[in-house]
Amino acid sequence: MKFLINKEDLYNGIKLVGNVAAIRSVQPVLYNILIETNGSNSIKLTATDLELTISTIIDAKVDEEGKITLPSKKLNDLVSRLSDSLVSFEMEDNNNQVKITCDNSKFEIIGISASEFPNMFENLSEDEDKFTEIEMKPFVKSIKEASYAAANFETNNLLSGVVCNINDNILEMASTDGNRLARVREKISTPDNKNNQMIIPSKTTNEFLKMSTLINDSALKICNDKSKLILKTEKTILVSNLMEGQYPKYNQLIPDKNPKTAIINKSKLLSALERVSVMVNEKTSIVKFEFSENKLTLKADTPESGASEESFEIEYKSEDMLIAFNYKYVSEALKNMECENVQINLNTNLSATIFRPDSEEDYISLIMPVQIRD
Repeated sequence: MKFLINKEDLYNGIKLVGNVAAIRSVQPVLYNILIETNGSNSIKLTATDLELTISTIIDAKVDEEGKITLPSKKLNDLVSRLSDSLVSFEMEDNNNQVKITCDNSKFEIIGISASEFPNMFENLSEDEDKFTEIEMKPFVKSIKEASYAAANFETNNLLSGVVCNINDNILEMASTDGNRLARVREKISTPDNKNNQMIIPSKTTNEFLKMSTLINDSALKICNDKSKLILKTEKTILVSNLMEGQYPKYNQLIPDKNPKTAIINKSKLLSALERVSVMVNEKTSIVKFEFSENKLTLKADTPESGASEESFEIEYKSEDMLIAFNYKYVSEALKNMECENVQINLNTNLSATIFRPDSEEDYISLIMPVQIRD
C-alpha cells in the first residue's frame, strides 16, 4: 500500500470517523481505523464499535493498493501535529507496519491486519428505491433541537433514543427523559412521499451532529433497512443499529393550552440564569422563577452557602406566579434555540411548561417544574 494525501483532508477524515472507534472492547481491532485504497484517486477510512459505523472517502494519489487498520487515537495525535503539507503512507506486503512521512517528519506505526476488521456493510440494502433523499440543513437542525432531551445513551433504554418520523413531507423528531421533552417539525421535500418511523440512539445523533460540521453536501439519503439506519452523502456513509420497541406517545404529554404567556429575550434570560445558578443547591439544581407584571425574578439558595437573586423586565400580563425548575434543563433548552426571544407558556406551578422560540411554532421544549418545599 502506498499513497500521498493532503494533511488537512486526512485530518478531517480521521475526525469524521475516529470518534466511533470503540473506547472499550475485547476486540483490539475496534480501537483502530480501517484505511484502504479506493481506486487510484482516493482512500476510504472506516471506524466502528459494532453498533455505529462511519466510513468516508478522501481524495488521494494512490500508487499501490492495500489496506491496514491503525490505532485511532494514535493516528489522530500523529496527524494533528504534522505540518500542513502532503503526507505519504507506505506499507510493504505482509507487513502491518506503516511508514508515515511529512516534510522532515518520519514515523513508523504498527497496525492490525485489515482482515480482522468486521465488514459492517455486508447485507445492507443498496436499492436506491428504499432511500429517501432529504435536505441536509433541516435534518441537522432537527437533530440539534430535538436530541438533547434524550436520556443518557449509556442507560440503554428507549428514552435514550430520538424518535424520527418522516411523513407527508414533514420531518418530526422528539426526545424525552421523563422530566423534559423536545419536539421539532420541519417541512422537507420528499417527492415520493415515503413514510419512515424509527428510534435512533442518541449516541448516533450526537455523532451525526459532529460529522455534519465536516460535510458540505446539501442533501443526504436516509433508509431504514432491517433494523439499521443508513445515512448517505456523496462521500460518507453512516450505519447504525436502531432501537426496537414502542416509544412513549409524547404528543399526548404536550398541553393543548397554557393560558399564561411570557416573552423574554433569550440571551438576557440565559445570562441571568447562569449567574443566579452559582448559588444553587448542587443536589437539586433548583432555580425559582417569580413572574409578576412585566418582570421576572430568578432566585436560588443553598442554606450552607447563601443565596442569589436577579430581576429584569419581560413581557408578562398574567397574575403573579412562582414556579421552580432544574436550571440545567432550562439552560440546555435555551442553548438549542435559534431565536432572539423565547416564549414561555405556563399554567400552574406544577404543570408542564412550554419553552419555545417566539418566532417559531414548530419547535417546543417542555419542562416539568419542581415542587417548591418550604
